[in-house]
Amino acid sequence: MSTARRRQADAALDTFEAERPRLVGLAYRMLGTVGDAEDVVQDAWLRWSAVEPDDIDNPPAWLTTVTARLALDRLRSARHRREQYVGPWLPEPVVTDPGPDEAVELAESLTLGFLHLLDQLGPVERVVFLLADVMGHPYREVAAVVDRSETACRQIASRARRRLRRVGPVRAPRRRDRQAVAGLLSAVLGGDVDGALAHLAPDVVLTSDGGRDRRAARRPVVGAQRVARFLLNLAKRYVGAGFRAEAVTLNGDPGVLLTYQGRPDVAVAFETEQGRVVAIWMVRNPAKLGRLREPVALA
Repeated sequence: MSTARRRQADAALDTFEAERPRLVGLAYRMLGTVGDAEDVVQDAWLRWSAVEPDDIDNPPAWLTTVTARLALDRLRSARHRREQYVGPWLPEPVVTDPGPDEAVELAESLTLGFLHLLDQLGPVERVVFLLADVMGHPYREVAAVVDRSETACRQIASRARRRLRRVGPVRAPRRRDRQAVAGLLSAVLGGDVDGALAHLAPDVVLTSDGGRDRRAARRPVVGAQRVARFLLNLAKRYVGAGFRAEAVTLNGDPGVLLTYQGRPDVAVAFETEQGRVVAIWMVRNPAKLGRLREPVALA
Protein backbone atom coordinates (compact mmCIF):
# COMPACT_ATOMS: atom_id res chain seq x y z
CA MET A 1 0.00 0.00 0.00
CA SER A 2 1.35 3.40 -0.98
CA THR A 3 1.97 6.10 1.61
CA ALA A 4 -0.95 8.15 0.24
CA ARG A 5 -3.34 5.20 0.41
CA ARG A 6 -2.18 4.38 3.94
CA ARG A 7 -2.84 7.93 5.05
CA GLN A 8 -6.24 7.84 3.43
CA ALA A 9 -7.05 4.56 5.17
CA ASP A 10 -5.87 5.95 8.51
CA ALA A 11 -8.00 9.07 8.04
CA ALA A 12 -11.04 6.95 7.20
CA LEU A 13 -10.47 4.86 10.33
CA ASP A 14 -10.10 7.98 12.47
CA THR A 15 -13.35 9.37 11.07
CA PHE A 16 -15.20 6.16 11.82
CA GLU A 17 -13.79 5.76 15.33
CA ALA A 18 -14.80 9.32 16.17
CA GLU A 19 -18.38 8.43 15.19
CA ARG A 20 -18.45 4.93 16.72
CA PRO A 21 -19.92 5.82 20.18
CA ARG A 22 -22.72 7.77 18.52
CA LEU A 23 -23.42 4.96 16.06
CA VAL A 24 -23.43 2.31 18.79
CA GLY A 25 -25.77 4.53 20.81
CA LEU A 26 -28.13 4.86 17.86
CA ALA A 27 -28.14 1.11 17.14
CA TYR A 28 -28.59 0.29 20.85
CA ARG A 29 -31.58 2.61 21.13
CA MET A 30 -33.10 0.90 18.10
CA LEU A 31 -32.35 -2.70 19.08
CA GLY A 32 -32.07 -2.75 22.87
CA THR A 33 -29.09 -5.12 22.97
CA VAL A 34 -25.42 -4.22 23.03
CA GLY A 35 -24.24 -7.20 21.00
CA ASP A 36 -26.66 -6.51 18.16
CA ALA A 37 -25.74 -2.83 18.22
CA GLU A 38 -22.04 -3.58 17.97
CA ASP A 39 -22.64 -6.10 15.16
CA VAL A 40 -24.57 -3.47 13.21
CA VAL A 41 -21.82 -0.91 13.67
CA GLN A 42 -19.22 -3.45 12.57
CA ASP A 43 -21.23 -4.05 9.40
CA ALA A 44 -21.35 -0.29 8.89
CA TRP A 45 -17.57 -0.19 9.20
CA LEU A 46 -17.22 -2.83 6.48
CA ARG A 47 -19.32 -0.71 4.16
CA TRP A 48 -17.42 2.45 5.11
CA SER A 49 -14.05 0.80 4.47
CA ALA A 50 -15.21 -0.25 0.99
CA VAL A 51 -16.01 3.28 -0.25
CA GLU A 52 -13.80 6.17 -1.24
CA PRO A 53 -14.06 8.68 1.62
CA ASP A 54 -13.50 11.56 -0.79
CA ASP A 55 -16.75 10.59 -2.50
CA ILE A 56 -18.74 11.13 0.71
CA ASP A 57 -19.77 14.76 1.23
CA ASN A 58 -21.02 14.28 4.81
CA PRO A 59 -19.43 11.23 6.51
CA PRO A 60 -21.46 11.47 9.78
CA ALA A 61 -24.75 11.61 7.86
CA TRP A 62 -23.65 8.76 5.57
CA LEU A 63 -22.69 6.60 8.55
CA THR A 64 -25.95 7.41 10.33
CA THR A 65 -27.98 6.38 7.29
CA VAL A 66 -26.10 3.10 6.83
CA THR A 67 -26.20 2.20 10.54
CA ALA A 68 -29.89 3.03 10.85
CA ARG A 69 -30.79 0.97 7.77
CA LEU A 70 -28.82 -2.03 9.05
CA ALA A 71 -30.44 -1.71 12.48
CA LEU A 72 -33.89 -1.40 10.91
CA ASP A 73 -33.37 -4.66 9.01
CA ARG A 74 -32.27 -6.41 12.20
CA LEU A 75 -35.14 -4.94 14.19
CA ARG A 76 -37.67 -6.28 11.71
CA SER A 77 -36.22 -9.79 11.96
CA ALA A 78 -36.12 -9.63 15.78
CA ARG A 79 -39.73 -8.54 16.19
CA HIS A 80 -41.17 -12.05 15.89
CA ARG A 81 -38.70 -13.44 18.44
CA ARG A 82 -39.73 -10.78 20.95
CA GLU A 83 -43.40 -11.59 20.44
CA GLN A 84 -42.61 -15.20 21.43
CA TYR A 85 -40.54 -14.15 24.48
CA VAL A 86 -41.54 -15.59 27.87
CA GLY A 87 -42.71 -12.73 30.10
CA PRO A 88 -41.90 -9.04 29.60
CA TRP A 89 -38.98 -8.25 27.27
CA LEU A 90 -36.66 -5.57 28.64
CA PRO A 91 -33.60 -4.09 26.94
CA GLU A 92 -30.15 -5.29 27.89
CA PRO A 93 -28.95 -2.98 30.70
CA VAL A 94 -25.62 -1.17 30.48
CA VAL A 95 -23.57 0.46 33.22
CA THR A 96 -23.21 4.15 32.40
CA ASP A 97 -21.47 7.18 33.85
CA PRO A 98 -23.75 8.81 36.45
CA GLY A 99 -23.12 12.21 34.88
CA PRO A 100 -24.86 15.39 36.08
CA ASP A 101 -28.31 15.19 37.61
CA GLU A 102 -29.69 17.60 35.01
CA ALA A 103 -29.51 14.97 32.23
CA VAL A 104 -30.16 16.08 28.69
CA GLU A 105 -32.86 14.51 26.51
CA LEU A 106 -30.33 12.36 24.64
CA ALA A 107 -29.21 10.67 27.86
CA GLU A 108 -32.85 10.28 28.92
CA SER A 109 -33.44 8.21 25.80
CA LEU A 110 -31.05 5.55 27.12
CA THR A 111 -33.13 4.66 30.19
CA LEU A 112 -34.70 1.21 30.34
CA GLY A 113 -38.10 2.82 30.79
CA PHE A 114 -37.79 4.89 27.63
CA LEU A 115 -36.43 1.98 25.58
CA HIS A 116 -39.24 -0.24 26.86
CA LEU A 117 -41.72 2.41 25.78
CA LEU A 118 -40.19 2.47 22.30
CA ASP A 119 -40.98 -1.23 21.94
CA GLN A 120 -44.61 -0.22 21.51
CA LEU A 121 -43.70 1.28 18.13
CA GLY A 122 -43.29 -0.52 14.84
CA PRO A 123 -39.76 -0.70 13.39
CA VAL A 124 -40.16 2.23 10.97
CA GLU A 125 -41.95 4.34 13.59
CA ARG A 126 -39.15 3.67 16.05
CA VAL A 127 -36.43 4.68 13.60
CA VAL A 128 -38.22 7.84 12.51
CA PHE A 129 -39.04 8.89 16.08
CA LEU A 130 -35.49 8.28 17.31
CA LEU A 131 -33.77 10.05 14.45
CA ALA A 132 -36.14 13.01 14.19
CA ASP A 133 -37.45 13.63 17.70
CA VAL A 134 -34.66 12.30 19.92
CA MET A 135 -31.52 12.89 17.89
CA GLY A 136 -32.69 15.89 15.93
CA HIS A 137 -31.80 14.74 12.42
CA PRO A 138 -33.48 16.68 9.59
CA TYR A 139 -36.38 14.90 7.93
CA ARG A 140 -34.57 14.74 4.60
CA GLU A 141 -31.97 12.46 6.24
CA VAL A 142 -34.64 10.43 8.02
CA ALA A 143 -36.49 9.98 4.72
CA ALA A 144 -33.35 8.54 3.14
CA VAL A 145 -33.06 5.94 5.90
CA VAL A 146 -36.61 4.56 5.66
CA ASP A 147 -37.11 5.23 1.94
CA ARG A 148 -40.16 7.44 2.50
CA SER A 149 -40.90 11.05 1.63
CA GLU A 150 -40.23 13.84 4.11
CA THR A 151 -43.98 14.42 4.40
CA ALA A 152 -44.58 10.75 5.17
CA CYS A 153 -41.83 10.79 7.82
CA ARG A 154 -43.42 13.79 9.53
CA GLN A 155 -46.71 11.90 9.63
CA ILE A 156 -44.99 8.78 10.98
CA ALA A 157 -43.29 10.80 13.72
CA SER A 158 -46.58 12.42 14.68
CA ARG A 159 -48.28 9.02 14.83
CA ALA A 160 -45.45 7.66 16.97
CA ARG A 161 -45.82 10.52 19.45
CA ARG A 162 -49.55 9.85 19.77
CA ARG A 163 -48.98 6.13 20.33
CA LEU A 164 -46.37 6.77 23.00
CA ARG A 165 -48.66 9.20 24.83
CA ARG A 166 -51.39 6.54 24.89
CA VAL A 167 -49.26 3.74 26.35
CA GLY A 168 -47.27 5.71 28.90
CA PRO A 169 -45.69 9.01 29.87
CA VAL A 170 -42.70 10.23 27.89
CA ARG A 171 -41.00 11.79 30.90
CA ALA A 172 -39.09 15.02 30.70
CA PRO A 173 -35.43 15.02 31.77
CA ARG A 174 -35.45 14.63 35.54
CA ARG A 175 -33.20 14.68 38.56
CA ARG A 176 -32.12 11.21 39.64
CA ASP A 177 -33.05 11.00 43.32
CA ARG A 178 -30.48 8.58 44.64
CA GLN A 179 -31.53 9.28 48.22
CA ALA A 180 -35.01 7.95 47.51
CA VAL A 181 -33.50 4.77 46.07
CA ALA A 182 -31.11 4.40 49.00
CA GLY A 183 -33.99 4.86 51.44
CA LEU A 184 -36.07 2.25 49.65
CA LEU A 185 -33.26 -0.29 49.62
CA SER A 186 -32.47 0.31 53.28
CA ALA A 187 -36.11 -0.28 54.22
CA VAL A 188 -36.34 -3.40 52.05
CA LEU A 189 -33.19 -4.91 53.51
CA GLY A 190 -34.44 -4.12 57.01
CA GLY A 191 -37.82 -5.72 56.39
CA ASP A 192 -39.53 -2.37 57.01
CA VAL A 193 -42.78 -2.35 55.03
CA ASP A 194 -43.84 1.13 56.07
CA GLY A 195 -40.38 2.50 55.29
CA ALA A 196 -40.51 0.95 51.82
CA LEU A 197 -43.96 2.40 51.18
CA ALA A 198 -42.71 5.85 52.12
CA HIS A 199 -40.27 5.74 49.19
CA LEU A 200 -42.66 4.28 46.61
CA ALA A 201 -45.13 6.25 44.51
CA PRO A 202 -48.70 4.94 44.94
CA ASP A 203 -48.85 3.83 41.28
CA VAL A 204 -45.29 2.47 41.08
CA VAL A 205 -44.77 -0.33 38.53
CA LEU A 206 -42.15 -3.08 38.76
CA THR A 207 -41.33 -4.93 35.53
CA SER A 208 -39.04 -7.95 35.57
CA ASP A 209 -37.42 -9.89 32.74
CA GLY A 210 -36.26 -13.41 33.48
CA GLY A 211 -36.58 -14.92 30.05
CA ARG A 212 -37.24 -18.63 29.76
CA ASP A 213 -34.79 -19.84 32.39
CA ARG A 214 -35.07 -17.50 35.39
CA ARG A 215 -37.94 -16.91 37.79
CA ALA A 216 -39.50 -13.48 37.39
CA ALA A 217 -42.92 -11.89 37.57
CA ARG A 218 -44.59 -12.72 34.26
CA ARG A 219 -46.66 -9.56 34.46
CA PRO A 220 -45.80 -6.11 35.80
CA VAL A 221 -46.36 -5.66 39.54
CA VAL A 222 -48.48 -2.53 40.05
CA GLY A 223 -49.08 -0.45 43.18
CA ALA A 224 -46.98 0.43 46.21
CA GLN A 225 -48.34 -2.32 48.48
CA ARG A 226 -47.75 -5.11 45.97
CA VAL A 227 -44.33 -3.82 44.92
CA ALA A 228 -43.21 -3.46 48.54
CA ARG A 229 -44.25 -7.04 49.33
CA PHE A 230 -42.53 -8.29 46.17
CA LEU A 231 -39.26 -6.54 47.08
CA LEU A 232 -39.29 -7.67 50.70
CA ASN A 233 -39.93 -11.30 49.70
CA LEU A 234 -37.13 -11.05 47.15
CA ALA A 235 -34.75 -9.63 49.76
CA LYS A 236 -35.43 -12.59 52.06
CA ARG A 237 -34.14 -14.94 49.35
CA TYR A 238 -31.01 -12.91 48.61
CA VAL A 239 -29.84 -11.63 52.01
CA GLY A 240 -27.38 -14.03 53.63
CA ALA A 241 -27.35 -16.35 50.61
CA GLY A 242 -23.90 -15.36 49.34
CA PHE A 243 -25.02 -12.51 47.10
CA ARG A 244 -23.18 -9.22 46.89
CA ALA A 245 -24.94 -5.92 46.17
CA GLU A 246 -23.21 -3.11 44.28
CA ALA A 247 -24.61 0.36 43.61
CA VAL A 248 -24.32 1.18 39.89
CA THR A 249 -25.83 3.53 37.35
CA LEU A 250 -27.87 1.55 34.82
CA ASN A 251 -28.80 3.34 31.61
CA GLY A 252 -28.54 6.65 33.45
CA ASP A 253 -30.76 5.69 36.39
CA PRO A 254 -29.72 4.68 39.94
CA GLY A 255 -29.38 0.94 40.09
CA VAL A 256 -28.19 -2.12 41.96
CA LEU A 257 -26.27 -5.07 40.60
CA LEU A 258 -26.50 -8.32 42.56
CA THR A 259 -23.74 -10.83 41.90
CA TYR A 260 -23.23 -14.41 43.03
CA GLN A 261 -19.70 -15.78 43.08
CA GLY A 262 -18.63 -12.86 40.94
CA ARG A 263 -21.29 -13.33 38.28
CA PRO A 264 -24.18 -10.89 37.71
CA ASP A 265 -27.47 -12.43 38.79
CA VAL A 266 -29.90 -9.51 38.67
CA ALA A 267 -29.70 -5.87 37.60
CA VAL A 268 -32.26 -3.40 38.90
CA ALA A 269 -32.79 0.19 37.72
CA PHE A 270 -34.97 2.68 39.62
CA GLU A 271 -36.84 5.58 38.06
CA THR A 272 -37.66 8.41 40.45
CA GLU A 273 -39.95 11.41 40.38
CA GLN A 274 -40.61 14.01 43.10
CA GLY A 275 -38.64 12.09 45.70
CA ARG A 276 -40.26 8.68 45.17
CA VAL A 277 -39.60 5.62 43.06
CA VAL A 278 -42.14 5.48 40.22
CA ALA A 279 -40.79 2.54 38.19
CA ILE A 280 -38.46 -0.40 38.78
CA TRP A 281 -36.87 -2.36 35.96
CA MET A 282 -35.43 -5.75 36.94
CA VAL A 283 -33.41 -7.92 34.53
CA ARG A 284 -32.57 -11.53 35.46
CA ASN A 285 -32.15 -13.11 32.04
CA PRO A 286 -28.49 -14.24 32.09
CA ALA A 287 -28.19 -13.60 28.35
CA LYS A 288 -28.66 -9.88 29.09
CA LEU A 289 -26.25 -9.63 32.02
CA GLY A 290 -22.99 -10.94 30.59
CA ARG A 291 -21.77 -7.55 29.35
CA LEU A 292 -22.34 -5.56 32.54
CA ARG A 293 -18.68 -5.79 33.52
CA GLU A 294 -17.47 -4.57 30.13
CA PRO A 295 -17.27 -0.87 29.27
CA VAL A 296 -19.62 0.16 26.48
CA ALA A 297 -18.86 3.41 24.65
CA LEU A 298 -22.10 4.90 23.41
CA ALA A 299 -23.48 8.40 23.06
